[in-house]
Amino acid sequence: MTLLNHRTEGPATAPPLLLGPSLGTSYALWDKVAPELSIGHRVVRWDLPGHGGSPADLIAAGATVGDLAALVLALADSLGVARFAYAGVSLGGAVGLHLAAHHPDRLSSLAVICSSAHFNGSRPWEERAGLVRREGLAKLAESADDRWFTPGFTVPELVRDHREADPEAYAACCDALAAFDLRDRLAGIRVPTLLIAGRDDPATPPAHLREIADAVPDATLVEIPGASHLAPAERPEAVLTALRNHFDGGAERGMAVRREVLGDAHVDRAQSRQTPFTARFQDFISRYAWGEIWTDETLSRRERSLITLTALVAHGHYEELAMHVRAARRNGLTPDEIGAALLQTAVYCGVPAANSAFATAQRVLAEEAGEDA
Repeated sequence: MTLLNHRTEGPATAPPLLLGPSLGTSYALWDKVAPELSIGHRVVRWDLPGHGGSPADLIAAGATVGDLAALVLALADSLGVARFAYAGVSLGGAVGLHLAAHHPDRLSSLAVICSSAHFNGSRPWEERAGLVRREGLAKLAESADDRWFTPGFTVPELVRDHREADPEAYAACCDALAAFDLRDRLAGIRVPTLLIAGRDDPATPPAHLREIADAVPDATLVEIPGASHLAPAERPEAVLTALRNHFDGGAERGMAVRREVLGDAHVDRAQSRQTPFTARFQDFISRYAWGEIWTDETLSRRERSLITLTALVAHGHYEELAMHVRAARRNGLTPDEIGAALLQTAVYCGVPAANSAFATAQRVLAEEAGEDA
């Protein structure tokens, strides 16, 4: 079976996350967001038929959003992905809504970006499809910046994607948008759902995302100032923050792991010392170090403890080493295994560093033994 062109990034063992594009773009729409998301996810971004590297004959006149969703499911099946998180922009967001309404067993969570449960009726899309079938895409691509971005901003690569898309496939995607109206199914969506609106988006204004947020139970709406229709390209940092919080639980998830590894007493002390000056740093630690790195299942927590001990010895961070000796014990390392790891550092980090490390570890292990007595 011919599949949608796609790009996969991130650890193969990480939770899968599929990213869908907007009409007229390729998966390059996600260039400023996908690499960061791939730290904690197996990111798969795909091209619409006739866009980027996807074959045009995957779609035909009279296509529906359901047809596109079927192509996405076929791609996921080919990758061995049974259940996945999903984020999509505009038409890609409509695909996500269709999946949530008709295939909820396949989605773990959903983010709909600069999209709609309907796209202002069928007539504008029927007219655009007819125009493209008659004249091609060159003229329409000339107005891409006005439709996609705030004044003065552009992404030349995306405008080129628009110009070079296959006209028949593009028109068939317009057919899909013309026929799409999921408003009567929104209340039945039970997948955790995030809506992201570009405050300056003329194509799908915030009211369209607000309509979905009001109908989908427990949905969350985020409006991004200074963003038009292609928010991941124009305001990637804001989109990335919203997606991380939605898909990863952000600092909340990281805090749970931090407590499991370091213990409640240590984390409570750190939190009690937090000030407005250090609050962002504490959030960074919880969200990035603990919420993304320590949750990656490629390495076990035992293995991460061994690596962390070695790194701390190499840089002489002995106060931090004491904390991570305790963490290593929580992660299942025995005193003998900790000693063997520190002996290894004597060879590669130097005897003086290992001498200080053994003294620190011995003190911590003795305190632990005293607490257990």
